[in-house]
Amino acid sequence: QHQLSPEGSMQLQHQFGSDITMALDVLAGFGADDAEQREAMRLTHAWLPRNVATFQDLRASTTRQRMLFGICQGGFDAERRIESGAFVAASGVDGCAIGGLSVGEPKEVMAEMLTASISALPQDKPRYLMGVGSPEDLWNGVAAGVDMFDCVLPTRVARRGALYLPIGRVDVTAGRFRATDAPIDDECDCYTCLNFSAAYVHHLFRARELLAYRLASIHNVRFLHRQIDRMRRSIGAGTFEHERQAFLSEYAPANQAVAAAQRAKFRSAEANRHASRT
Repeated sequence: QHQLSPEGSMQLQHQFGSDITMALDVLAGFGADDAEQREAMRLTHAWLPRNVATFQDLRASTTRQRMLFGICQGGFDAERRIESGAFVAASGVDGCAIGGLSVGEPKEVMAEMLTASISALPQDKPRYLMGVGSPEDLWNGVAAGVDMFDCVLPTRVARRGALYLPIGRVDVTAGRFRATDAPIDDECDCYTCLNFSAAYVHHLFRARELLAYRLASIHNVRFLHRQIDRMRRSIGAGTFEHERQAFLSEYAPANQAVAAAQRAKFRSAEANRHASRT
């Protein structure tokens, strides 16, 4: 067992040589009751000054440029999200991360909590949405004011043969790709699409060759890079909202049935919380 404190977390990340150090926080997952969500935010706020103090001492000992990001929590209550965002913004950190989202909640709930968090964050510091990486969430996150993302999703689904296309995710292990001599995506400039056919990638998955997972991951990561490049250009040209709507009109998000089940679960939990309050 290892005991991790704010001070210990800062020291470990300093030893790792992290360019961006993350404050130690507490996450209350989707489905946690109000008491758990409040306690997670309380501890996150109580630890943040300790993170900041230790980080500043460590940064003074090196000439390397390093940054500290505080993390907003607050669970799934908009007022708590705003309170946490304001607390992090006033703490003297170099950037503001938004945590505790994309943990099983419906997309519309994530969007509502994201909007609440961002409303309290400064515009002159980078805003980082943690654990979010589906293509549609990147477009909508940037529209909400997010600057940075991270997520394992593109490589995790790639290892199962799910590949991103402008129309949505496709399963390259499906039989229809067995004789497809064209690339996975004719417009993609990734190493996989420039050098291999969809049929060959299909074959690799069917044969359980390790190269399959690498080629699929390369494609998915490059797909997201291309989306970010498109967003950056459209922001500069003043056409971002037009480009976002164009992307969303063509791209079909995966797991619609799962999303419906998540919405039903959230509505049930909200009804139970309301009943307990009254």
